[in-house]
Amino acid sequence: MLLRLLTAFVLSTTALSALSHEHGHADHQQAAESLTVSGAWSRAMPPSVPTGAAYFTLNNSGKQQDRLIGAQTPRAGKTELHTHVHEGDMMRMEQIESVEIPAGGQAEFKPGGNHVMMFELKEPLAAGDTFPLTLIFEHAGEVVVDVVIQEDAPQAAGDAHHHH
Repeated sequence: MLLRLLTAFVLSTTALSALSHEHGHADHQQAAESLTVSGAWSRAMPPSVPTGAAYFTLNNSGKQQDRLIGAQTPRAGKTELHTHVHEGDMMRMEQIESVEIPAGGQAEFKPGGNHVMMFELKEPLAAGDTFPLTLIFEHAGEVVVDVVIQEDAPQAAGDAHHHH
């Protein structure tokens, strides 16, 4: 009798653990599906420059906020999340721990704002090249995007029509 009870307990605990794991996996997958990355680009730099930056827009169509907590690329020895901070008439870069992407909202990574800073570049950022960038999210996990290296910042679709 005791053996049967013990066996039933172990089996039910194992089943609950498996269901819990499956539910956690489903939450992770749902978070990953609600996040999209668009317009990933980096500015071309001379071969003598050992650093670069990547920019993009994160869109979160889900019902739960997420946070970008890191990034990595085989193109650089080290990556950090950075932002620009205004102090009087001076602007400086500062490392940040994360960037929140609100539920139903977006976060922009652009020159003069948030960006992924790449240090110890393993090869120059040459216009026309692309490289993979892995973005690491608190809930969605890892999302890999292709970053296009360009001479200048790309124009937003509406910018070409605004002549002020």
